[in-house]
Amino acid sequence: MKSKSLLFLLSFFILISCDKKSVYSEFYKNNKDNRWLKSDTKTFQFTIEDSTQLYDLDFNFSHVYDYQFTSVPINFEIENPKGVKENFTIDLMIKDNSGKEIGDCSGDICDLKYKIKPETKLEKGTYKIIISNGFKREYLPNVIGLGLEVSKLN
Repeated sequence: MKSKSLLFLLSFFILISCDKKSVYSEFYKNNKDNRWLKSDTKTFQFTIEDSTQLYDLDFNFSHVYDYQFTSVPINFEIENPKGVKENFTIDLMIKDNSGKEIGDCSGDICDLKYKIKPETKLEKGTYKIIISNGFKREYLPNVIGLGLEVSKLN
């Protein structure tokens, strides 16, 4: 009995320590009718405690398999702890030149991960990131969800 308890505790601590690199992770899903409305901006807020680290900021995009577009425009606004804002747009590639899905697909769902800011030094403090779709129509169809991940590299 004592060895089973010890094995359980050891397993528990191993599982807890496995994800030390993750600083922040949030994912919004369940858009009505899988539509991401142009007016539906997503806001993410996280705090950096260690400014000596390098970080990856990853955008996660989940969509229905066999997406009708090869790419979609995504807008980002990043506000640093000093209130300075950086605005930019990416053209998120959904399919390669041969028409094959780029994301990790399982059944009818594909998940894409795009590095917004790879290997970036972030100053200590609270960041706010606002993400919106830059699609020309009132909504972007067949979007299951989207999110943001911040992780340490070291």
